[in-house]
Amino acid sequence: MDTTASTLDPARVASGQPDPIDSLPASFRWGVATSSYQIEGAVAEDGRTPSIWDTFCRVPGAVHKGEHGDIACDHYHRMPSDVGLMRDLEVDTYRFSVAWPRVQPGGRGPANPAGLAFYDRLVDELLAQGIDPWVTLYHWDLPQELEDAGGWPARDTAYRFADYSMLVFDQLSDRVRTWTTLNEPWCSAMLGYAYGRHAPGKRDFGAGMHAVHHLLLGHGLATQRMRAAAPGPIDLGITLNMSTSVAATESEPDVHAARRADGLGVRIYLDPLRHGRYPQDIVADLAARGIELPVQEGDLEIISAPIDVLGVNYYFSTQHSGVDEQGRTEDADGLPVSREVPFGRPRTAMDWEIVPEGFTELLVRLSRDYPDLPMVITENGSAFDDEPDANGFVQDDDRIGYFVSHLGAVALARQQGADIRGYFAWSLMDNFEWAYGYDKRFGIIRVDYDTQVRTPKASALWYRDTIRRIRNAGN
Repeated sequence: MDTTASTLDPARVASGQPDPIDSLPASFRWGVATSSYQIEGAVAEDGRTPSIWDTFCRVPGAVHKGEHGDIACDHYHRMPSDVGLMRDLEVDTYRFSVAWPRVQPGGRGPANPAGLAFYDRLVDELLAQGIDPWVTLYHWDLPQELEDAGGWPARDTAYRFADYSMLVFDQLSDRVRTWTTLNEPWCSAMLGYAYGRHAPGKRDFGAGMHAVHHLLLGHGLATQRMRAAAPGPIDLGITLNMSTSVAATESEPDVHAARRADGLGVRIYLDPLRHGRYPQDIVADLAARGIELPVQEGDLEIISAPIDVLGVNYYFSTQHSGVDEQGRTEDADGLPVSREVPFGRPRTAMDWEIVPEGFTELLVRLSRDYPDLPMVITENGSAFDDEPDANGFVQDDDRIGYFVSHLGAVALARQQGADIRGYFAWSLMDNFEWAYGYDKRFGIIRVDYDTQVRTPKASALWYRDTIRRIRNAGN
């Protein structure tokens, strides 16, 4: 299938405007991304012990149809052929996560040799195919034993994470240059401990805020130790999921609702990481709720240990109001109202509004407020209700349109001075989509979960052709 024409934004072609994607340099990094629990399966093989997601999936009603990651995409057994698919896409980087309970069963003690061996083989296979490995140390699969001991709201988990990180780093740092500590700590803390929608399914806002601090502390501890132990040049970073938070109107309640959303979604992470302090307005907001971040002496110095790259995950933007449907500005507890209101844009199958211009706005803002920190888009993509043909092929023009608009948004941000050095499509293949089970498909490669047959979708061919076009242009 020739997808060259579809690499261009039709509206720009019609108007004669240049496609901003064409301005991306030949040195731009192109990748795909996955996470361990979503694709590996083999949850009880070679010494792996349960994670909080193995437990959460067994909670009635927690996950769509009671589905789980026991088999997922069976990547644990199909890894070499999956790397071959990446080679065919012509990507230069693969971002994957390491399963903590596979490497360190129970979250304490020595490494499990069989668990480490899998990632050894994966790294070697990637390098043999000319693909750089980009390791994420934590993508939500906390060993259940550590959750039983208090989980991320407990300070000790930060130290356990640093110990685990060094087990992986010591094994792979001779071949892996780029390391991400945490993927989306907002999701781990807020969806896991405050709102109960992700593992471990707790509903305690104060516990969620304690988890925020301890996740960041774990990041800092691991960063310091990896930097000190590095055998050569390395790039260390963290990946945050972020969006723009826009006030629905210029009214004071709406402006403050957007401020609070931005503070809890962006600044509470990046201010301590880059400036060594938590945002004072958010500290005051939390105090009004009777919540104090569990900061101890020296913590912020550890958290703000220098990093080399910021991973940015973007899927949508949000609009906020400080007035509820009944016109009230305070809730039953006397706290300010904060609610999301729609833009009125088309939505993905996740019910997320498609707002590519928010992507540009976010990236330019990050480069302004947190300068001198290179960025890589470590996740961006969309779920749609794919319809395969008789051969399993999916003509996913809606997903291609999403990629066109969002890669264009990245290029426009670069043109406005944002230092963005790469883009990783989420996801390499359809997989276990957390509480949505297997109902939502983000992959550019379709997975038939009954047969485990992989079939590249039209978006995969589009992505390959776009990579070729940019590289060949040689900007």
